[in-house]
Amino acid sequence: MDLHAKCIRSRKRHRNDNEFWDLVACALSYLYLYYVKYIHKEPCFTSLQTGEKWMHEMLSGHEKRCFNMFRMTQNTFRQLCIDLESKHGLLPSYRISTLEKVGLFVYILSKGASNRDVQERFQHSGETLSRIFKEVLDAIDGLSSKILKPRDHEFKEIPSQIAYDTRYMPHFKDCIGAIDGTHIDVIISEEDQLRYRGRKGTPTLNVLAACDFDLLFTFVLTGWEGSAHDSRIFLDCISNPSLNFPKPPPGKYYLADKGYPERNGYLTPYHKIRYHPIHQSFVLQIQEVLEKFSIVPIHL
Repeated sequence: MDLHAKCIRSRKRHRNDNEFWDLVACALSYLYLYYVKYIHKEPCFTSLQTGEKWMHEMLSGHEKRCFNMFRMTQNTFRQLCIDLESKHGLLPSYRISTLEKVGLFVYILSKGASNRDVQERFQHSGETLSRIFKEVLDAIDGLSSKILKPRDHEFKEIPSQIAYDTRYMPHFKDCIGAIDGTHIDVIISEEDQLRYRGRKGTPTLNVLAACDFDLLFTFVLTGWEGSAHDSRIFLDCISNPSLNFPKPPPGKYYLADKGYPERNGYLTPYHKIRYHPIHQSFVLQIQEVLEKFSIVPIHL
């Protein structure tokens, strides 16, 4: 009986020893993987043409090369870097200058480049690129509030494009600009895609924008899902004071398409009336409209 009990205790001790060494082996495996992945990593981006060197080459070379890469001139790019650093809190990091941060941000926007393409171009990891992109985007958001605004806040002056064109003057002398919406494709998680799918069939953001007659943006509102109707975005825009939409003063108005509701200060087309002269019938339609307007006072 004592011998049998000793055998059982020996087997349990042997089993416990095996479990212990299995746990030790498992822990060592995880430690090894952690060491290889996070401590002793083999360098991936080892090109001599670093992002910093490439940026200096673009800004000291031919003007056309800079414009092809960043869609702006060298002086404009340098001024953008100065403004973002001095006025909007974009600071250089230990390894990456402000110049390179702004460069990779503008490069992504101008080229529609993927994260992997930018990794190879600037010799940084994907995580680093994502973090820098957000830093510059936050600084750009602060800059946008300074530049996306009307030149004449009170809209007292008649735009030169109206004042000196007999086709529009004096009929549109009180027009201060135009508003419209556009859909911009976005990449979004599958569980949220449904509410971002509108008439385009793909996930989009429905963006509302206003511009003046110099084709300069005076207001941009982003963030609405692609499924949101233009009128809903418009009503939120003009009713939410925090958005600082430049509303037209009494007697002035924006031009808008039929997707927006009729409101004082916003001129939309007449329903079911063509305005584009595609063929001869356009003249007949205009005549019909004029005839309708000439009949209205008689019936009144």
